[in-house]
Amino acid sequence: MRVLRGGTVSVRWEPRIVLVGAALLVVACGAAVLVVGTGDFPISPAEVVRALVGQGDQATGFIVTTLRLPRALVGLLAGLALGMSGAIFQSISRNPLGSPDLIGFTTGSATGALVQILLFGGGAVAIATSSVLGAVATALVVYAMSYKGGGVHGMRLVLIGVGAAAMLEAFNAYLITRAELRDAYEAAFWLSGSLNGRGWEQARPLALAMVVLVPLALAFSRQLGMGELGDEAAQALGVPVQRSRAMLVVAGVGLCAAATAAVGPVLFVALAAPQLVRRLTRRTGPHVLSAGLMGAALLVCGDLISLRLPVAMPVGVVTGVLGGLYLVWLLASKGRRVIA
Repeated sequence: MRVLRGGTVSVRWEPRIVLVGAALLVVACGAAVLVVGTGDFPISPAEVVRALVGQGDQATGFIVTTLRLPRALVGLLAGLALGMSGAIFQSISRNPLGSPDLIGFTTGSATGALVQILLFGGGAVAIATSSVLGAVATALVVYAMSYKGGGVHGMRLVLIGVGAAAMLEAFNAYLITRAELRDAYEAAFWLSGSLNGRGWEQARPLALAMVVLVPLALAFSRQLGMGELGDEAAQALGVPVQRSRAMLVVAGVGLCAAATAAVGPVLFVALAAPQLVRRLTRRTGPHVLSAGLMGAALLVCGDLISLRLPVAMPVGVVTGVLGGLYLVWLLASKGRRVIA
């Protein structure tokens, strides 16, 4: 760890964390370039870069900037949002399982979208809006039920969130079984989490949401790290614990809702990204930005894998398989440690 001082301003930074973040950024951007170049009309990475800087021919430029670039940008931004959201909620709950995937926020977002698809037949904008409202409503209920004794406790938040997710998943399944075949197929496709067909109409709203939510999350990330010391210790250091936690919940729910509205419920990115970053940096703490970069790399690499497979597969299926393998490995390694 090093501290840079200039006048009255000092900035603390750790070289290993900076290097890990830079490497993740390179991996995410490199995978995005490969995604843009993949399709029925293959384009080399060099041609993709030339088209992005306006030096390619007109046909290649149209394919890159109009048809394929929005998909890659949505993948990068959604992965960034999911990784940051996972870091926030795992830190607040002080539990590696406290990600929005497992505590109901992603499921609530899916419920909102399903209600719009199956009951009202809304379009893309209506589905995205209902998805965000579903996540916010679920977060409000879970947060309110977790509030006890003047604050929200991590284990209580996780347990109530898991219960809410189970009930919402049952409700989602009921909605699909009662739907017409065409509507049920559309709902099932949305629930799989996919970047297929994503254009600027999804990329622009997601980018605007990130402009607001990312600075909010980073502004309170220092208080988030102090909160892991315990409420009493953080308060002794002058941290307004409940106010900071409430603002972080707003940022985390907003990030999760924005990503889910854009790509659907993509599993395990929010769960795995913060834990993988901790292993790479070998440092404790939330590492919100690094977790976001890991989430971006995971989601775009998953999309690249889905595009290169012989059989077309949504990115949510790929991340679900990879995340499941990671979870099995994590539990097995923890078990060996306990036995040893």
